Amino acid sequence: MSNQSLFSRRRPVLPPVLPRGEVLGSYSTYADAQGAVDALAKADFPVKELSIVGNDLKSVERVTGKLTYGRVALAGAASGAWLGIFFGILFFLFSPTGSSLPFVFAALIMGAGFGMLLGIASYAINRRRRDFTSTMQVIATNYQVIVDAELVNRARNLLSGSPAAPEVPEATTPPV
Repeated sequence: MSNQSLFSRRRPVLPPVLPRGEVLGSYSTYADAQGAVDALAKADFPVKELSIVGNDLKSVERVTGKLTYGRVALAGAASGAWLGIFFGILFFLFSPTGSSLPFVFAALIMGAGFGMLLGIASYAINRRRRDFTSTMQVIATNYQVIVDAELVNRARNLLSGSPAAPEVPEATTPPV
């Protein structure tokens, strides 16, 4: 998966249709499919004609730990501290005297305290619904690289390491 740059030109949004063409290869991991596309890109293949399609998608949630009041308080304090630092720096930058550096520290402490209180309160309300932390992923069983039918032979030759087209020897002129 690649992310579009925030500074790139606006491109028209493509309708959600499956790409057409022939299957260049099937890979068990996304990294392998991406490696094949990368190899073709390094060989100056027109990569705009390629697509990576994930098949048999599965949602996987991995449990990373148990939630406790201590963990919730620490996480709330950390996120509140970041918000406190942000507001403290804003106060410091726009202060007419410039001597408001203690406000940054005070805003950090107040932000951590409010974050801790809000975290504990929300955990106490939702305690029995979800007592664990987890991460969610969508994973495909296999990944296929799809290429336009006219370019499939060239792409297969490039991936196998042989030249894209047989080289034709230069015509030599006989001596006069």
